[in-house]
Amino acid sequence: MGRVYNFSAGPAVLPEEVLMEAAAEMLDYNGTGMSVMEMSHRSKAYEQIITTAEKDLRDLMDIPDNYKVLFLQGGASQQFAMIPMNLMKNKKAAYIVTGQWAKKAYQEAKLYGDAVEVASSADKTFSYIPDCSDLPIPEDADYVYICENNTIYGTKFWQLPDTKGKTLVADVSSCFLSEPVDVTKYGVIYGGVQKNIGPAGVVICIIREDLITEDVLPGTPTMLRYKIHADNGSMYNTPPAYGIYICGKVFQWLKKRGGLGAMKEYNEKKAKVLYDFLDESKLFCGTVEKKDRSLMNVPFVTGSEELDAKFVKEAKAAGFENLKGHRTVGGMRASIYNAMPIEGVEKLVAFMKEFETRNA
Repeated sequence: MGRVYNFSAGPAVLPEEVLMEAAAEMLDYNGTGMSVMEMSHRSKAYEQIITTAEKDLRDLMDIPDNYKVLFLQGGASQQFAMIPMNLMKNKKAAYIVTGQWAKKAYQEAKLYGDAVEVASSADKTFSYIPDCSDLPIPEDADYVYICENNTIYGTKFWQLPDTKGKTLVADVSSCFLSEPVDVTKYGVIYGGVQKNIGPAGVVICIIREDLITEDVLPGTPTMLRYKIHADNGSMYNTPPAYGIYICGKVFQWLKKRGGLGAMKEYNEKKAKVLYDFLDESKLFCGTVEKKDRSLMNVPFVTGSEELDAKFVKEAKAAGFENLKGHRTVGGMRASIYNAMPIEGVEKLVAFMKEFETRNA
């Protein structure tokens, strides 16, 4: 069996070129006589891998010098606690709840202080982004938190909320490196890499230096302090070494493709193929308000659970994997991250057309 078109929401498709390079270096990385999986994270060879990865990420995102780049573990879910532990100086934070992951982050923050839900789209199954132009943000809020691209529900903040001068913290797990970003608008940008960058096990956290202090909530474990990781160049303990190495290769692949501007164009073109079909189809329809549609995650339904299940089964047999929607939305979801080639989306649409003809 050849490679399938993998529409998984994460762990997700990686660039074939990157996988082939990693395969070629599996037994002997760069003349060291060993795999990156086996090498000491304190070695010269590994030091070069992590340093280059950080430099390439800084180039891609144009990260200013007063921001630290941290390669961490624990998944984005561990950041749900790490953020309040490190940033809740006044024990107050504003959360915009636009999906399951924002909701989980909000619930976690309540363990550490007064987390306030200032906007939500739960009333319509998170199928839109609420108006965030004039939110009731508390005067003493330490930060405003968003999940910028909602993997499950397929929505995206195309305009950042007005935080009324407060620090913006954003979970960008599923739109990481899919488009250019103005890092200066955020205090913290973080995300698990297993959706749009690399293998599961690494979280990248880009954080403004003034937010990295000794002043954390009492009882914050050493491993959950940003300062510890920043002061030690993400090497306080053994980092997820192999995962970081693959991320580094993906950064180089993105640079070769022309950077984030070029990726955004490609991603828009790809998403248009699928959305245009959904808008004209008589069987399938998208579940998100048009203005808030994600370029990365596209949920859609037929309106019949039976037909949805039939579609997922037949699509799988035809080489389109992981199209089943999240249980909270039902239906289908195609995640079309950076590494999904446009042919994959075109072939999926051709298959959907053919399925529609047979089941109309």
